[in-house]
Amino acid sequence: MESVALDLDNYRKLLKEYLLTHDETALYQAEQLSKLSVQHNVSPEEIIHVHIKALKELYPELPEEVNDSLNFLLEAMISYGLALQEYQHLREKQSALESEISVAANMQKTLLSTKKPEIPGLDIGAISVPANRMNGDYYHFIYDNDHTLGIALADVIGKGIPAALAMSMIKYSMDSFPEDLRQPSRILENLNRVVERNVDPSMFITMFYGLYNPKDQTFSYASAGHEPGFYYHKETDHYSEIEAKGLVLGATNNATYDQEVTQIEAGDCIILLTDGVTECHLGDRFIERDEVLDVIKRYMHLPAQEAVEHVYKHFERLQDFHLRDDFTLIIIRKDV
Repeated sequence: MESVALDLDNYRKLLKEYLLTHDETALYQAEQLSKLSVQHNVSPEEIIHVHIKALKELYPELPEEVNDSLNFLLEAMISYGLALQEYQHLREKQSALESEISVAANMQKTLLSTKKPEIPGLDIGAISVPANRMNGDYYHFIYDNDHTLGIALADVIGKGIPAALAMSMIKYSMDSFPEDLRQPSRILENLNRVVERNVDPSMFITMFYGLYNPKDQTFSYASAGHEPGFYYHKETDHYSEIEAKGLVLGATNNATYDQEVTQIEAGDCIILLTDGVTECHLGDRFIERDEVLDVIKRYMHLPAQEAVEHVYKHFERLQDFHLRDDFTLIIIRKDV
């Protein structure tokens, strides 16, 4: 429809034919005319205006009440048309935003990608699933020339694109540190200064950094307010918490971080996670840490990668397949 005026004669003809004969063919043609009007962005009030004009030409002596009711309908359709245009505009903006978020999510996967190393004597499993399109969790493996393994695990207090940008900054800051600064406490102290200078004060980052040294079979670690992990002692069949004191990254520019160290024995396991695991909802309550550990224990006999995937699927089912927070779990087992 190039213009409403050009179709007035046709509309009047169809209307008259339908009113006199109730012919379904005329009704069908009117429906096609409506579809064509949509394609040419003809507003609802324009169609109503054409209808009123055609009706008055067919029946010049319309009762006053009918004439008033048609004018009432026209005014209502003017408001409807404006609301429809606004809705369509918002849909277009939402579609454009969804496209941008999709591009950003793919970029995040590329920027924050990490390769799970194949290290003799270690069985490593890792899984990270975002609750939404953008992941506020981050993990990274650093396998150095001296065969030490660095494990970084972080969680941004805040989500979306700003969180993804903050994570990218952390990754590339870590990669730029020289090898003599790879000690966990030094890593966190340096990253804290980077975050404090460059990240919005309303955004904080929790982080855990651990360093496995195969030469002396030790695991050194430090934490910046991160969710405590678990350590499995094979010899005593006992689980303990992996915890170290330290402020979240970005809280102050001179934060220091305690560094702990533990001896790794054959069959021992290191279990690292984010609060998306421990703050899983069960009905109207959060699941307790002991319950989380019970689920992990259930699958610890499996290879590490299978174990983390089974634990994730368990909690996914528990939450009716709707994660409320990003879920990240890492298991590292020293071979017997």
